[in-house]
Amino acid sequence: MKRAILIHGWEGSPEGGWLPWLKNELEKKGFKVIIPAMPDTMHPVMDKWVEHLAKIVGKPDKECYLVGHSLGNITILRYLETLEQGAEIGGAVMVAGFSDNLGYKELNTFFTKPIDWGKIKKHCKKFVAIHSDNDPYVPLKHGDIFKEKLNAEVIVKHNMKYFSGDEGFTELPVVLESILKIS
Repeated sequence: MKRAILIHGWEGSPEGGWLPWLKNELEKKGFKVIIPAMPDTMHPVMDKWVEHLAKIVGKPDKECYLVGHSLGNITILRYLETLEQGAEIGGAVMVAGFSDNLGYKELNTFFTKPIDWGKIKKHCKKFVAIHSDNDPYVPLKHGDIFKEKLNAEVIVKHNMKYFSGDEGFTELPVVLESILKIS
């Protein structure tokens, strides 16, 4: 059975924004879907987030798809770095993802070492990076980085800001379409 694990961002929750809608839509398509509450979301620490994701995933396989919003994406990438040789997931969809701390000291634990892009690509072959042309937090250059480093398909949406529930986004069809495409 195909599984999707949806990882919220910093200060997020499983009930936030478009995550509940996506869970419902994927379940209609036969996916088993989990939206874990990430630990200490107000003060995220990379090791705790990656360990929690690893526990939720259990045994990674090609029927497992990860979807992240914001900090959920670097959590996915750091998780993929920890996998043993030969372990592989089916794909990852990254919404408003980034590859540096964006100037927030609260995110420093996720960036204490360079991202091992080569190792990540050994554990996941299909990436989609979804960005907005007017995101106030995550510059479009991060989509270019994901394209270069991960061979990600990059989708740029117009006027979608940060894709957050605070901005009124309770559905995000482009994410559903992207998961279905790579699965």
